[in-house]
Amino acid sequence: MSTPQPPGRLIMTTTFTVEGYRIREYLGIVRGVIVRAPTIAQGFKGGLRMIVGGQISEFTQMCEQTRQQATASLAQHAREMGADAVVGIAYDASEIGQSATEVMCYGTAVLLEREGATAAGV
Repeated sequence: MSTPQPPGRLIMTTTFTVEGYRIREYLGIVRGVIVRAPTIAQGFKGGLRMIVGGQISEFTQMCEQTRQQATASLAQHAREMGADAVVGIAYDASEIGQSATEVMCYGTAVLLEREGATAAGV
């Protein structure tokens, strides 16, 4: 029996288990892919900071936004599959050309069941 979840709630974890639940069914791999390039302003300011050194906050902000977008895309994909949770979430990034980066968030969509639940749901 699937774990009742509030509408829109999706458990997402980097672990391969969810405490208090067992995986009832594996639905498959889900992913969110975003390709981003810095804006002209981010590229210019980031380039100047590269010359003087230190943290490049413009690029940090862009990377964080891209990871958030990839995670949201993964969550949407999992919801479309009817998942209760996504386990084993990880990120990967690769360069595309000289100025664009692909960020991928991926994991396994699953249906959960409370540990100790019976077929009658008790």
